[in-house]
Amino acid sequence: MERSDTPISGVPARWWHKLADNRIQCDLCPRECKLHEGQRAACFVRAMQGGAMLLTTYGRSSGFCIDPIEKKPLNHFYPGSSVLSFGTAGCNLACKFCQNWDISKSRDMDRLMDDATPQAIARAAQAHGSKSVAFTYNDPVIFAEYAMDTADACHALGIKSVAVSAGYMHLAPAREFYSKMDAANVDLKAFSDGFYVDLCGGRLQPVLDLLAMVHHETGCWLEITTLLIPGRNDSDAELQALSAWVAKELGADVPLHFSAFHPDWKLGNVAATPPATLSRARRIAMDAGLRYVYTGNVHDKAGDSSNCPGCSKTVIERDWYRILRYELDAGGHCGHCGTRIAGRFGEFGKPFGPHRIPLRIGA
Repeated sequence: MERSDTPISGVPARWWHKLADNRIQCDLCPRECKLHEGQRAACFVRAMQGGAMLLTTYGRSSGFCIDPIEKKPLNHFYPGSSVLSFGTAGCNLACKFCQNWDISKSRDMDRLMDDATPQAIARAAQAHGSKSVAFTYNDPVIFAEYAMDTADACHALGIKSVAVSAGYMHLAPAREFYSKMDAANVDLKAFSDGFYVDLCGGRLQPVLDLLAMVHHETGCWLEITTLLIPGRNDSDAELQALSAWVAKELGADVPLHFSAFHPDWKLGNVAATPPATLSRARRIAMDAGLRYVYTGNVHDKAGDSSNCPGCSKTVIERDWYRILRYELDAGGHCGHCGTRIAGRFGEFGKPFGPHRIPLRIGA
């Protein structure tokens, strides 16, 4: 926790309580930061000022961009559509392999150049034809109030809301948060508590609890991503345990993405993930009974594409973020045998493709 010598500005935050010693405790995530006056939480964006907790990044973003929905990654949520993506700064985990570390580890609030209200973001998504808005780049857990208000503004205009998160959140606020999300991709960073402690500054069980809650208690469509780091979380035994847990606790229809690590942040001396590792992980997960398993951050048509669990034919052929063939009806039924594919689907038009369109949004 850090202390500021100057007054901290922000909006009133939720999910905290006062302690007997005049500190306050944040109840948003399992870190449960206990703050003195003028002190910031581990995420850096929640702070104690005037005896209360403030969120210092409400309405402030590290940037806006129109992306393909497959980049989140979400392969079963309106495939081919575009999503307006944005984040703020800070994070409540401390992953040594963070691939957005310049944003998530930022302590320089002046870097947040774009100010935007929830309503302005929703209008921008509508104007650019985006099906959804994604809270991403850094973890929306720490700017939950801003994300939830933006989700409400989006829903008022018929725009969907998407959370891309590590899922490190207490269940009470998570129930409120995910009740407003239409889809989520949650990082299950490993299936080892030691990995979470040593490389992320967190614990595994809260993430497993959140995944189960989101899937079983909300209407939010869920997909999971595990970044495979050579020698850290890619053993056969760990991948078998992870896949078996997903199959048993969440079911065979929850898509699981294995993505490739590249050297970054504090693991710059670790080699990039070989494509063969991703293919091996995919085979292990499918052998565990999972129907939709994908590889990411590599060109792999087999690992990118969606196959029908009924007839085994390819119904969405992809290469990276490009959709080459689409054979589902508006209800998500296989065009060959009629089997319903798990997910959220609609009328399929011209796919957005592998574009990236930076935006500026005024308040």
